Amino acid sequence: MIDLHTHVLPGLDDGAVSLDDSLAIVAAAAADGTTVLAATPHVRDDYPTTPEQMLAALADVRAAVAERGLAVELVPGGEVALEHVRATPPAALRRFGLGGNPGYLLVEFPYHGWPAELATTLVELLDQGVVPVLAHPERNAEVQAGPARLGPLVAEGVLVQVTAASVTGALGRSARETAAALVRDGLAHMVASDAHAPALRAAGLSGARTAIRGSRLAEWLTETVPAAIVAQEPAVPGRPRGGRFQRR
Repeated sequence: MIDLHTHVLPGLDDGAVSLDDSLAIVAAAAADGTTVLAATPHVRDDYPTTPEQMLAALADVRAAVAERGLAVELVPGGEVALEHVRATPPAALRRFGLGGNPGYLLVEFPYHGWPAELATTLVELLDQGVVPVLAHPERNAEVQAGPARLGPLVAEGVLVQVTAASVTGALGRSARETAAALVRDGLAHMVASDAHAPALRAAGLSGARTAIRGSRLAEWLTETVPAAIVAQEPAVPGRPRGGRFQRR
């Protein structure tokens, strides 16, 4: 499985604090069956991560992972807050490309409200040849009240990434039901852990994969689509039909 959203780099945001924390996250992901992990630190006012900081920390974690003998490939990225998309030079945004792909950018969906500039900002990215990937919109109350509201953005070419803990129900009923609706209606393209620590939105995707009925769809969400992004392929492969969560 391929996990394109973690906060595994130490000391850059509210994720891993130390290199030991980073190794614990990677080890947990490896034990769960993850083979590729994107290090996507926050890029926002409280954590103004630069591409240079991200790449330097990534090199340190890669070296430690190799020394430990963990069979996980770490790839770069950034989780860029919406208000920082316009404020960040295009060249820097591309250096934060998801999975090392400058044509995709992980954009942090706000936890509250629906910003007036959301659609305009995302379309501007698309016009620049960068596909926005919305992180965890199912945790936003506005989206929970109307998941179909994401439909026009997806129709424009925006991708949606839901959190594994939302899929399993660990983040509550509203997040789970919204994630289920997005998967069912073809408005979700990836599942990722958003791991901040081994025990906080824990690393690993197998629980979410089990919760999604239909092995082909689960594989598409956790392997096929993220693999296409990491491989720098130009388009997301076609989605398998169907899509429901197991009953609880």
